[in-house]
Amino acid sequence: MDGFIPQTSLFIGIIPALVVLYIGLKGYEGHYKDKLIYLTFIVGIIIGVASAAIELLTQDIGLLVYIALFPILEQLFKTIVLNMGRFQEKQETTVYGFSLGLGFGSVFTPVAIYFGNFHDLFSMTTAMIGSFGITLFHAATGILIGYGVYVNKLAKYLTFSILLHFVITIVIGVTNLLTIGYMQITLVLYGLLVFWYALKRVMPRILTESQRRKRTQKEIEIKSK
Repeated sequence: MDGFIPQTSLFIGIIPALVVLYIGLKGYEGHYKDKLIYLTFIVGIIIGVASAAIELLTQDIGLLVYIALFPILEQLFKTIVLNMGRFQEKQETTVYGFSLGLGFGSVFTPVAIYFGNFHDLFSMTTAMIGSFGITLFHAATGILIGYGVYVNKLAKYLTFSILLHFVITIVIGVTNLLTIGYMQITLVLYGLLVFWYALKRVMPRILTESQRRKRTQKEIEIKSK
């Protein structure tokens, strides 16, 4: 099992996350710097490992505490990075939240799920499928938190992300407690739903607002002539 964890982190986590990142960034050229996209993805991996390590070391704290505490912990990890001075009130922070969240989920989810109470190949397979849904979920909450930092409404979007996260910990907690791994598949549907909302409804707002600013600037220039 120990030798299997790094492999799943690479093939089931990081590589699909990079594919999603590449696809998701289409149409946002000029709204981010390549260097910071890669950097935030790597930072996401680092804080994902740190978060997973904390959770694995404290896994005996009890189911209710796990469900209530870890959504706050994981979303705060992302918030600390995205709320740095260089990112505050900047449109591109929304995009960097996307890459940070993908990096976070790509490593954390396989490690966290595979250390659950799964005793057969079927349970492990469903956990692998579910882990992709959690990766998408972390990408979505990264977008939400990044957008919250940009529009100066961090408390609102952080709270929203934490509330959405409770569903994830409840499903994982129940599957670990009752050993019904097939429930992990529901995480794919949930992750896809939240990811679709963040990618298609929230992140495009920076394009709309950017176009609005350009039109306003042009109007100002015309009036000043």
